[in-house]
Amino acid sequence: MKLIYKGKTKDVYALKEDGNYLLKYKDDVTGENGVFDPGANMVGLAIEGAGRAGLRLSEHFFELLREKGVPTHYLEANIEEATMTVRPAQVFGKGLEVICRYRAVGSFLRRYGMYAEGGQPLDAFVEFTLKDDSRQDPPISEDALVMLGILSPEEYQAIKNLTKEIGGIVKAELAKKGIELYDIKFEFGRIGEDKHIALIDEISGGNMRAYKDGEYIEPLLLERLVLED
Repeated sequence: MKLIYKGKTKDVYALKEDGNYLLKYKDDVTGENGVFDPGANMVGLAIEGAGRAGLRLSEHFFELLREKGVPTHYLEANIEEATMTVRPAQVFGKGLEVICRYRAVGSFLRRYGMYAEGGQPLDAFVEFTLKDDSRQDPPISEDALVMLGILSPEEYQAIKNLTKEIGGIVKAELAKKGIELYDIKFEFGRIGEDKHIALIDEISGGNMRAYKDGEYIEPLLLERLVLED
């Protein structure tokens, strides 16, 4: 294996034998001042077991998306070794994050609090942000994405549609356990010879805000609640 990238919550290795990538999950999660925040752009704390919990939940959702024919980079997961094997993907620009929001919380509320109330319902609002820690991951519009050559108009619409579709699948799955999804963060890339757009990275508690009976659910508890029989 060859180390390609050391990330905040996982490291990426290239597998020499088949050209696929291996994601090695860590127990680090994003946040500030020791408090978990999926929207933060720095590692805030380490939670023992967070890596495997994130991987188990990602495996669950990626397998569900595979059944539904939704394109992803996922191939298989090894929970014991805290790794996921994926197809290589080309990111857009230097990296985009796409958030699907169902309630006004986090950075959305910080920006638009003059008009929005905390917890206000949102109609699957899709927001694109640049992965740029030094500039606090700024939101970016469709026009800017196209003008800067990061996305084509067709790619923008395809990603927006996939975001709503996948967000809806995750939201419905959580609802089966009486859990409400407030927001979720995705990443997409181009995969294969045809460069089709697919979901990459992960689908875990570290990428979403979820609540049960009005109480926020920490990532490790979320994994247990979703996967319990």
